[in-house]
Amino acid sequence: MNEMHLFYAFAGFAAAFLAEAVYLLTVNASADRRQVNRRLRVSAPDANRQEVMVLLRRERGLTASGGMPRHLAWLGRLIVQCGITIGLSKLMLVFAATGVIIAGLVFNFTNHDLVKTALALPLGGFVLPVMVLRMRRNQRQEKFAVQFPEAIELIVRSLKAGHPVPVAMSMVAREMSDPIGTEFGMMTDEVTYGADLVTALANMQARVGQEDLPLFVTAVSIQSSTGGNLREILQNLTDVIRQRIKMRRKIRSISAEGRISAVFLTAMPVLLFVALNFMSPDYYGSVWGKPMTTWGLVGAAAWLGVGNLMMKKMISFRF
Repeated sequence: MNEMHLFYAFAGFAAAFLAEAVYLLTVNASADRRQVNRRLRVSAPDANRQEVMVLLRRERGLTASGGMPRHLAWLGRLIVQCGITIGLSKLMLVFAATGVIIAGLVFNFTNHDLVKTALALPLGGFVLPVMVLRMRRNQRQEKFAVQFPEAIELIVRSLKAGHPVPVAMSMVAREMSDPIGTEFGMMTDEVTYGADLVTALANMQARVGQEDLPLFVTAVSIQSSTGGNLREILQNLTDVIRQRIKMRRKIRSISAEGRISAVFLTAMPVLLFVALNFMSPDYYGSVWGKPMTTWGLVGAAAWLGVGNLMMKKMISFRF
């Protein structure tokens, strides 16, 4: 790479950054406000709120009344808590396509071995997508947890201004981004169309599955049945949730060494295998096609998985 190539590369980066800066400076702020979360994005000015509520439920895989899927309840709950909006039927097509693609690759690279292809089909069509969904759910719940204290403080400020509880919660739906904006919006829509507040909050808890949310639902439920100063209760709850987030992050920093060790020990055999094949392609040539090699690799992968599970148990804390 000579100086002219570097010049062209840096010029391209500069042009891209300039275009992004111009876009951010000239974008319409009111249009940005309409894009703050998905509920506002699908809500046209003349849209029927009930139709929007049913649409949001359907694309999440819920029934029209807001109930969880009945078939394969654990998988349906996982899909709902991921916040995926492509719909359950399209997601099943993605599962099937992933399984067919991975099985086709295995069939091609194993010289048409039907046994390995049959094993790869459920692995690629079910196990791998479920693992991806679990990772997406964890990421969504972590984002919800970060937004949650701010949302409660917004509710408290609205209550201090004299708004009723449903109106105070609808402020979160209008002012905050996803995932918390759409979830609170669906909850307030349910209250608007006949559900009581406690039931709507319980439905939101089932849709999200975040571990701090039951504290909020319980506090509002007790206050609605026994009375009390909800503003003070929610303010104290905000402090508790912030302390829990602080404790989680402290535990995560303490356990960082164990997580990095797990990543390194998992990646090292794979990297060594790739490096040996790159430097000496015939290194495994004499044993690569033998059945014992396949079972040895399967055993090594299983043993590596057991080690990762043990390390995960050692660095995982619940409180």
